[in-house]
Amino acid sequence: MSIVSSRPTSAKDALAPYKSLDNETLQARIAAVRASLGSRLLILGHHYQQDEVLAMSDLRGDSYQLSKMAAESGDCRAIAFCGVHFMAETADILANQPAKLAARGGQRVTVVLPDLAAGCSMADMAAIDQVEGAWEELGEVIDAADITPVTYINSAASLKAFCGRHGGIVCTSSNARAVLEWAFQRTSRVLFFPDQHLGRNTAKAMGIPLEQMPVWDPHQESLGGNTPESLRASKVLLWRGHCSVHQMFTAAHVDLFRVKVPGVKILVHPECPMEVVDKADVQGSTGKIIREVETAPPGTKWAIGTELHLVNRLKEEHPEQEIHFLSPVVCMCATMYRIDLAHLCWSLESLAAGTAVNVIRVDDETSRLALLALERMLAVK
Repeated sequence: MSIVSSRPTSAKDALAPYKSLDNETLQARIAAVRASLGSRLLILGHHYQQDEVLAMSDLRGDSYQLSKMAAESGDCRAIAFCGVHFMAETADILANQPAKLAARGGQRVTVVLPDLAAGCSMADMAAIDQVEGAWEELGEVIDAADITPVTYINSAASLKAFCGRHGGIVCTSSNARAVLEWAFQRTSRVLFFPDQHLGRNTAKAMGIPLEQMPVWDPHQESLGGNTPESLRASKVLLWRGHCSVHQMFTAAHVDLFRVKVPGVKILVHPECPMEVVDKADVQGSTGKIIREVETAPPGTKWAIGTELHLVNRLKEEHPEQEIHFLSPVVCMCATMYRIDLAHLCWSLESLAAGTAVNVIRVDDETSRLALLALERMLAVK
């Protein structure tokens, strides 16, 4: 579990003075903290953040990439993670792993999340008690020793620890196939959570038939809504979870853009439903989406199925290309959007004053087990 530091009696009251400041003033005050702390502070900005927040970040990237880069910094003693809760947990686990702590003489890196309400709906769809209950039920039908649990990086530290404890592993959207191949070298089945779409799209591309991918619904009373026979015939057990952003894209949106923009290329994230990924020209992680656009020749036409802020940023940074958002409906990550300059300034000034707020610390045992699952992922080639 994560331990959150004590906070002011009312975060709303503490934030009020900051909310009244204009962006220019907030930027100046954030810059002042950065200057005073120097290389001891790293501000991490996930790709889905607001532009003005990303502009103040030292590093920009996806969740795992950011945590890894921060952990590799020898000078860093504090991290402000402009992302969501599970990302800050991963940063704490990696930055404060035993080898790193020893190299710093036992000094911890403080990790803060500027707004504690910045969570992830997908991560919330798989609670540790639900996963442990499913594991116990599965063990009554099939041999649990023949199942490798795989959790997407977009999950709570407790789920990463569950995988560490049961010989499992973590994956990202860019290495999911390699991770599944690693798992199948060890067991004949995989329990994949919390995102069913990434699991299904990856396994399907590996040639695993859909009938061998039953969905486990934690809200069903028995066996996740499955029969014993379907579980015994399974190769990949998919958790009924999804990203609320990528779930919004449909095959009809793809068909619409094929007609509307002749010559368009459809580029989507693998968290999108299978019907969307099947119709796309290119599918891949956030990093791959960015690279595809960056390396495309001028005049390329794209309809991109991922978070709105990222698509708009790509559109602005690449005027030589024609870039469209794949959905006619606004589709942004509302929890990512919660972090603004006011929250960032408040958390940084509190940090500099020695009264850090919103500190995210994963307890030692959870961190140890989660690190095992993360290290297994790092070893996968």
